[in-house]
Amino acid sequence: MKLLTNPKPFKELIPKVLQVILNIGLSVLALALCVMLIVEMVEFLKFIINSGKQEYKYFLAKILVFFLYFEFITMIVKYFKEDYHFPLRYFMYIGITAMLRLIIVEHDSALDTLIFAGVILILIIGYYIINITPRERPSKKH
Repeated sequence: MKLLTNPKPFKELIPKVLQVILNIGLSVLALALCVMLIVEMVEFLKFIINSGKQEYKYFLAKILVFFLYFEFITMIVKYFKEDYHFPLRYFMYIGITAMLRLIIVEHDSALDTLIFAGVILILIIGYYIINITPRERPSKKH
């Protein structure tokens, strides 16, 4: 009955429970990404060893997929190191890498390639703005 009259324990308990669930989910995701990263590395090495004719598009696409896995794992590590916060710059790194992969793999249409390049430019401008903006926000004065 005491819990029903005083909602404060619920306000403190619910975020903690949700944070634990989120941390467990991200840990499982990180392990799955590590396994996928290793599988990608093995496929990459097989391609290098067995490939008589080097297809550079496939080769570069594999490298960029490898980096996407790597960046997602790095982002999860930073999430735990920076007190449960995803740094926005890592999302921008992932976006730039994904757009580069699209340009390399799907460059049949000049207009699509131009649009992908424009997206990369926007992401780089956003990244620049984030870097010149102070990390600490001024405290609000009431």
